[in-house]
Amino acid sequence: MRRVVLVGLCLLFSANGLPAQSDATRDSLVQLFEDLRRLRQPTVNDGVPDYSPAAEQRWREGLAALRSRHAAFRTRDWSVPDQVDHILVGTQLHALDFDLRVVRAWERDPSTWVGLVARVPYASTPVPAAQRERLVQQLRAVPRILTEARARLTRPSAELSGIAIFALSKSDGVNQGEPRRDPPPEGVIGWYEEFLARARVADRALVPDIERALAAVRGFREWLAAEQPRMTAPAHIGLEDYAWYVRHVRLIPLTAAEIGALGDRELERARTLLAIERHRNRDLPELLPATTAEEHERRTREAEAHIREFTTRNRILTIPRDIPAQYETDAFFIDRAAWGGHRHFWDEITYRDPLNNHIHASIPGHRFDGAIQRRNPRPIRRAFSDGTRAEGWSFYIEEMYLQAGLLDDRPRTRELFYIAQLKRAARIPAELAMQTGRWSLQQAIDYLVAEVPLMEENLARYDLAIYLRRPAYGMNYTVGKAQMEKLLADRSRQLGERFELGRFHDEFLAMGSVPIALIRWEMTGLDDEVRALGLR
Repeated sequence: MRRVVLVGLCLLFSANGLPAQSDATRDSLVQLFEDLRRLRQPTVNDGVPDYSPAAEQRWREGLAALRSRHAAFRTRDWSVPDQVDHILVGTQLHALDFDLRVVRAWERDPSTWVGLVARVPYASTPVPAAQRERLVQQLRAVPRILTEARARLTRPSAELSGIAIFALSKSDGVNQGEPRRDPPPEGVIGWYEEFLARARVADRALVPDIERALAAVRGFREWLAAEQPRMTAPAHIGLEDYAWYVRHVRLIPLTAAEIGALGDRELERARTLLAIERHRNRDLPELLPATTAEEHERRTREAEAHIREFTTRNRILTIPRDIPAQYETDAFFIDRAAWGGHRHFWDEITYRDPLNNHIHASIPGHRFDGAIQRRNPRPIRRAFSDGTRAEGWSFYIEEMYLQAGLLDDRPRTRELFYIAQLKRAARIPAELAMQTGRWSLQQAIDYLVAEVPLMEENLARYDLAIYLRRPAYGMNYTVGKAQMEKLLADRSRQLGERFELGRFHDEFLAMGSVPIALIRWEMTGLDDEVRALGLR
């Protein structure tokens, strides 16, 4: 913990030892950042978010005003950490501009509206008194939200509508974020039907409001299905806008073509390493999946203990003393066969050995990483999360642990790590093909199923629908990992024999979840990437 705190304190000073920018100036930048965060949130009227032309005009005028304030800062003599904070605010101004110019989810993507009502029926019954008023308000807002959706979806994509219709009508077979049900209800409509059945037994006063909400959700599905043949807008955004977003919001100094080449190379590398590992292990027994929740939980706890012990003993990074003693898994055991389902990709991986997923999602991946970020002394960074940095770190540490020796006595588990690596690399060609309009979502699903061992349609659809709806998310993993490896190489080259892997990781995490090109500038002083991005 001491090392992390010291690094965080060092962020208050520039690389040349000069003090950071004055508190007054820093406070005004923080205020600008907070004003931008508030601006990005739509006004909610009677439970319905406002995406009207008047609201859009308010966004555009607010964005113009905030851009003027941002441009007024004179940052040339600021410390590097303060310049980085200023750049971070600029990326969020670009992100809002991109949402208004290109994504425009409220008029193109029906899932934007479905997402506003999907979680309401997860409420328990009987509803606790303290939660009842809010739940009733949410239920009564459902018909208004979906009526507004019909008015605002002026340029809907047929393919994006298909994603929404699927979510309304069918279980995706992944059930991420849903309460536990065996079997899961069929889509959002199924959840409202299940909620209604529970309320009729345990909380009858809610029945009329649930019935009206259910009727609205069913009606929205029917409207989408009827309108879908007339929807002509594309689901993809095109290469030019994709490349703009990657450069100006993600701050990645690569062209789309270079990202595609990196994805192809990493895909070939992962497949090669998997083939070699399988040959090496050809005479060893296969790993068998856990068959009970108790067995899966035991394996998960053993995996976490192994990670923590190995990390501490080998000084991989510092685990602060007040970090939780154990982390949850996001791959809970579900006996899908009991109700006619089948395991999806991450079930197949984690039921055999939870190590890969637990490293990526829990410790020292997303959950641990998030805990470190919430301690950051710089307010902008404490509230900032860059997807390429977050996913890049969590993907990088998978192979880092493999190479560091965590799996020396788990040869078959190494195969699972290479399969996960192959899957993450395959997202790039799939995403680029969808976002340039060369592939439909179904073609991308078919590609992923064919390319990745243990992959099946449910998880492929779950992932790829996200990457179609949220451009440049799929590339985060492999591109971020490559940036991490470049940064490590640069720092190792600079420090030579003084380089320590654990110190490197601690310093990296203390910088915050910000674009890696900016972390590289702070950690190494190398500014070639920020110059290439036009930031200096």
